Amino acid sequence: MQTRTFKTQIGGKEMIAEFTDLAENANGSVILRYGNTAVLATAVMSSRTRDDIDYFPLTVDYEERFYAAGTIGGSRFVRREGRPSEQAILSGRVVDRTIRPLFPQHIRNEVQVIITVLSLDENDPDMLAVNAASLALATSDIPWGGPVAAVRVAKGYAASAALAKVDAQAADAASLKDFVVNPTYAQREVAALDILACGKDSTINMIEVAALEASEDEVAEGFKRAVDEHNKILTWQQEIITETGKEKPSAEKPATPEALVKLYEEEFAEKLTAAVFCGKPNKDAIHEVQDEWLKTFDSVKSSPDASQSEAFREISFGVAKRFLEDKVDEIIHDGALEGKRADNRRFDELRPLFAKAGGISPILHGSGIFYRGGTHVFTALTLGGPGDAQVVDTMEERDVKRRFMHHYNFPPYSAGETGRMGGLNRRMIGHGALAEKALAAVIPPVEQFPYTIRLVSECLASNGSTSMGSVCASTLALMDGGVPITAPVAGIAMGLMLSMHGDGRYKVLTDIQGPEDEFGDMDFKVAGTKNGITAIQLDIKLDGIPVPILIEALRDAKTARLQILETITNELANPRENLNPRAPEILTMRVRPDQIGLVIGGGGKTINGIREVSKVDDITIEDDGSIFITGKNGSASQAKALIEALVKEYAAGEVYDGEVTRLMDFGAFVKIGPGKDAEGLVHVSEVAPFRINKISDAVAVGEKVRVMIKEIDEKGRLNLSIKAADPEFASRKGLQPQTNGPRESTRHIARGE
Repeated sequence: MQTRTFKTQIGGKEMIAEFTDLAENANGSVILRYGNTAVLATAVMSSRTRDDIDYFPLTVDYEERFYAAGTIGGSRFVRREGRPSEQAILSGRVVDRTIRPLFPQHIRNEVQVIITVLSLDENDPDMLAVNAASLALATSDIPWGGPVAAVRVAKGYAASAALAKVDAQAADAASLKDFVVNPTYAQREVAALDILACGKDSTINMIEVAALEASEDEVAEGFKRAVDEHNKILTWQQEIITETGKEKPSAEKPATPEALVKLYEEEFAEKLTAAVFCGKPNKDAIHEVQDEWLKTFDSVKSSPDASQSEAFREISFGVAKRFLEDKVDEIIHDGALEGKRADNRRFDELRPLFAKAGGISPILHGSGIFYRGGTHVFTALTLGGPGDAQVVDTMEERDVKRRFMHHYNFPPYSAGETGRMGGLNRRMIGHGALAEKALAAVIPPVEQFPYTIRLVSECLASNGSTSMGSVCASTLALMDGGVPITAPVAGIAMGLMLSMHGDGRYKVLTDIQGPEDEFGDMDFKVAGTKNGITAIQLDIKLDGIPVPILIEALRDAKTARLQILETITNELANPRENLNPRAPEILTMRVRPDQIGLVIGGGGKTINGIREVSKVDDITIEDDGSIFITGKNGSASQAKALIEALVKEYAAGEVYDGEVTRLMDFGAFVKIGPGKDAEGLVHVSEVAPFRINKISDAVAVGEKVRVMIKEIDEKGRLNLSIKAADPEFASRKGLQPQTNGPRESTRHIARGE
């Protein structure tokens, strides 16, 4: 086995790259280690060119392995990994979004990058995956414009339980006073700001941020710190490439056929410019010109007139289509730099906004509708008990309960298209996770609101950033449902048009739509409350964007966010005071840990009996003795009362209504509660103020009697009295004094004394 090893220090830990012949048939491969976390990255490019597609065919797969965490995993019957988890899909998207812009977009050879997690410790493999993919590609013979670097930085202690999943250890809290590079899982869970940033040459090309209402200045500081670390990693990668990198083939974009240029300039240049700036809030006008262009091209190419068709004979349909798309791109960019937007808005102007809370159906626990121009999103809220939480079982998390979920659906009709329904794609998972991240910071902690919360956003019309529309609609649904969120959240997508002529001019765009979304250079999604940022995601089509431009976009995003929040709060200022009557009722209580077994009973007999009697939906018992009871129509209250009675600790002097369970010569046993220790003895002398002959003269099995706890003996047994609780009992029963009844000394015979 041949091995070459390279090392560097990042964030106080050693990063080690190992180049071996393990995956020798790949174009490029590397094993990258950070601490005891290790990933294998491979890159392969097919030799066959696909002329049947009009896009660059890149696939990125992120493979989790249970053995990496030292577990067998799987189900009882299938002990192997199944389909990728949501976290694996999101990690793969991080790598894809980072490396994709650096490929020559005109090539049509399939490229596949596979990241396999080989081992996992306290260090997150996401950051490592990007750096490993960069090294595998950069040292291969695949055309690519890297290297690129990734780093995670975190800061601040999250006192709120909204984001922190575990109690902060003192060392973790102290270490986050300033920005920490590549924090551990434990540090990230108590951080108020967590940034994953990727980039090259002092620019950034991919960002993921989760925050607890961080300020724009704090986020900007994090971007700058990330770039500093990028440069260290890039210097190291460049040294490796110099020593081990393969020669890359030329990937120059083919020259545009003169015949296409002539046809465009003579017949379509003015039409296309007019279509781009027609003022319509969609791409219909552009599509009409594109359709006409392709029809004209096909007509000329197939013309029987040789003088016309000869020049077009070697030009493919795909080349003609991409040529006009490039022209749309150029027109939109040049227009922006000249002060024009496709729909004639100002650069900082939002499209018309509309917000509505509720109104769909009283059956829904909560709902919200949000419009931003041609983007229309409906979100439904469903509340459930703790037992409805999703159990997450992956390489990184084992048996973790997820009580807040946001799911995102994007049916084909939302874009005016037909298509296949059913199933999920990576885009839907990614957009849903982004909105969930944006809202997680304001979800009340389980101690305050013990419900499981599920939001489903239906994107009904799409014209730019449905993910941020989902954040707004979800905020309305949460407040409509009475969920006590700490603050409303809104999101906005910012765009960028950077000069294509290399002169450095640019324009930042607020609320991108239609052509700006498809042909612009940046999709910078920023979500947050009036107090600060809760989530950011950046996707670009360039090699990278300078931090000052991102800071400018953050500033404009805040202005837009506050305007959207005003629209939301004008519709519904605060969460409704009461939950929807159709939502389940959840009652909480706590028992001592040593009483949990008493509540559950042998084989679950006791708890199942309580469920059956009360008709409650669910009873969840935690290891610390916390009990969550979920039900409707008063069933939760009934179940709680049964449990309280079961674990009740009795005291002398308390009065209860009980039931006679058995009779002895010396008295009657009366059950005053459901617990096994809730049965006590009423001695024959405690029935009446005088001696009676037989206990059976006073009470019968199954009879209801009122009793007082006279005393609790040293063994915890209850001695009860009827006469102390009900002085009129004897007279109502017509009992008479007797002279030959049992003696006082027989009180405890039945108890084995």
